Amino acid sequence: MFKKILIANRGEIALRIQRACREMGIKAVMVYSEADREAKYVKLADEAVCIGPAASAQSYLNMPALISAAEVTDSEAIHPGYGFLSENADFAERVEKSGFTFIGPTAESIRLMGDKVSAKRAMIKAGVPTVPGSEGELPDNPAEIKKIAKAIGYPVIIKAAGGGGGRGMRVVHTEAALLHAVQTTKTEAGSAFGNPAVYMEKFLQNPRHVEIQVIADTHRNAIYLGERDCSMQRRHQKVIEEAPAPGISRRLVEKIGERCAAACRKIGYRGAGTFEFLYENGEFYFIEMNTRVQVEHPVTEMITGVDIVREQISVAAGNKLSLTQKQVTIHGHAMECRINAEHPFNFMPSPGRITGWHAAGGPGVRVDSHVYHNYMVPPHYDSMVGKLIVHADTREMALARMRSALSEMVVEGIQTNIPLHRELMLDAKFAAGGTNIHYLEEWLASHQRG
Repeated sequence: MFKKILIANRGEIALRIQRACREMGIKAVMVYSEADREAKYVKLADEAVCIGPAASAQSYLNMPALISAAEVTDSEAIHPGYGFLSENADFAERVEKSGFTFIGPTAESIRLMGDKVSAKRAMIKAGVPTVPGSEGELPDNPAEIKKIAKAIGYPVIIKAAGGGGGRGMRVVHTEAALLHAVQTTKTEAGSAFGNPAVYMEKFLQNPRHVEIQVIADTHRNAIYLGERDCSMQRRHQKVIEEAPAPGISRRLVEKIGERCAAACRKIGYRGAGTFEFLYENGEFYFIEMNTRVQVEHPVTEMITGVDIVREQISVAAGNKLSLTQKQVTIHGHAMECRINAEHPFNFMPSPGRITGWHAAGGPGVRVDSHVYHNYMVPPHYDSMVGKLIVHADTREMALARMRSALSEMVVEGIQTNIPLHRELMLDAKFAAGGTNIHYLEEWLASHQRG
């Protein structure tokens, strides 16, 4: 096992990884920008290194600074968390070439799954169901493009091969609008992602977003840890996540989960990852794989009892997974609300000093947060200040527990989206389960306020 790990991230995930290291007897080196000097995890660190000013490009995205910090502290491995450089194949390669272990997949796996076209090809080969669409990148021939769209059937969606986070997508309803949409998306993709390649898929009208959590080691073992429903989204950003997904049969989840685990073995995947699917009319359609730990990993931890971050670190050190598929059991239901420093209904960011902080508690309640009373939320990064997670025997009990926990949460001095979560937990359709990916935006449009 590693003796010392550098955590190349900030916020709640930096603290989460630090806690796993402490439990495993591993020293944690925290890096921080000048804006994060007062962060809790920096104060709790075995060692801490300032890697630059507030701007991400000069700190958390600064590869030479991160490698140097690992060198001067004699770290053996680097954990990238999520966001920033976590899915950057060049960084993973650079970490390994500098003599450190990257706690995540190989650069080859990140490249394969980071390009949506090559990822889809790999999944088709592995028997994972995909959305009907073009066989790879769209050709330049306009007649061929029209032919592909006709075969798929309108509406179709044009997607950037190197896109992500909801960017680089365009829905097309008619042939008349097709070629212009393809060209516009290509131009945007080239400037935003450095890769102008685009592909085409059938546009599913009212799908749910359901994902499968996997972990694989370097000994050809791979397991799946059930599914999560992340359909409550705004502008492709998840707001509420839960596990298991309501109303989907265990047999179907097991069938898809087995295929995901088999795909990991086929491509030689290492570490934690998530297969993201659109689910509609009883069918799963693969859309992409996230080659890192997810923000919403706690809901899976709550229903399985598996410490995903601990497994990540252990398999990166060359160990076998601590459990087999047969040992994975699902208990009860878990939900997570992302707590963001923003206006609850118009979503304007609300950085500033937290003058009052009281975290919810009680049985089955978990709060993952790096903030504290008098903490200054900086304006330079993502607005998430914490995650409120609950676990109970049934979904109905989990809903009741989340309502209670949200009523206890106190964050003063800044605005947060807690009032939005409180209202959503009382919404009849959400309470019934199975809402689609458009539901939250439609709900917000019909509940407009200042």
